[in-house]
Amino acid sequence: MLLVDDILLFPIKGIFYVFKQIHNAAEADFLDEEGITNQLSELYMMLETDKITEEEFNEKEGILLDRLDEIEEYKKAHYGIDDEEDAYEDDR
Repeated sequence: MLLVDDILLFPIKGIFYVFKQIHNAAEADFLDEEGITNQLSELYMMLETDKITEEEFNEKEGILLDRLDEIEEYKKAHYGIDDEEDAYEDDR
């Protein structure tokens, strides 16, 4: 009977596993602070080389800084941590 249960539940468990992997990938993408800091660096270089105006810079910088704040709040709420290094230690 246990073998029959495993066979019948395999498709459901497989779908659940796929959704869990998708969730983990989306969360990792959402929590990518390094990508945002790289975007900020590029933004500063664009301002320095006069490729964008001060207004454009302020608008884009505000969006990126808000994203960093969202990530910090998410980590506090879900992991109970304040520091990026602590987040990586919990994943290990």
